[in-house]
Amino acid sequence: MTETFVLIPGACHSGWTWRLVAERLRAAGHHVLAPDLPGLADGDDPRRQPGGRRRLRRRPRRTARPAGRQVGHSWGGYPLSAAPRLAPRLRKLVYGSAFVPAQDRSLMDEVPPHYAGMFRQLAAASGNDGIVFPYEVFTSTFRQDGDESAQRLVHGPLVPQPLRYFTETVTPVDPAALGVPASYVVGTEDLALPLGEYGWTPRFPQHLGPDTPVIEYAGTHEAQFTRPDELTAALLKA
Repeated sequence: MTETFVLIPGACHSGWTWRLVAERLRAAGHHVLAPDLPGLADGDDPRRQPGGRRRLRRRPRRTARPAGRQVGHSWGGYPLSAAPRLAPRLRKLVYGSAFVPAQDRSLMDEVPPHYAGMFRQLAAASGNDGIVFPYEVFTSTFRQDGDESAQRLVHGPLVPQPLRYFTETVTPVDPAALGVPASYVVGTEDLALPLGEYGWTPRFPQHLGPDTPVIEYAGTHEAQFTRPDELTAALLKA
């Protein structure tokens, strides 16, 4: 069955970062859309994003087609909260190593305190209230696989993430109330959040409901670059 996949990128990422996965989904016969979200396109100024989360809601809504499967990666779980407006056109919500919004809690509330402190320091030092993950952090926790040249090739084009996207709260999604099933996909080598209290699982799948399926695959947080076959297979299974 042909579906439309809307692939929402994570923090500091633009739509191009899904390219390898998009190619594989299209080869399997699916339509794929991977939009640049407001504030995360090349050249965007993190300080000039009026409307905050309302702007984030618009782009996925405009690009969704009937019988769509909407996928959010990492921070992309927050703009994925536009799902209530999309419910009539959605078949599935898929969270890929993604934050799942909780009531009155921003991303800053969901990460270890030293991460939150680092984000604020980076934004303050940036001159534009934007955040780009330091290379050492990126390679040790986000993409710890691959040689240095490949790591730098991916890290170099990362775009500044507006700090406000980390501090704003988003209305939680209730898949059961929407009548749209949800799944959670996570890489077994994903160290972007530490294991335990702040780990991706089991807390975020539980926000979606006690029976939310969790699909594991071999890959790090940046598997869209290093394990696109495995990640694509997991998204199709979800």
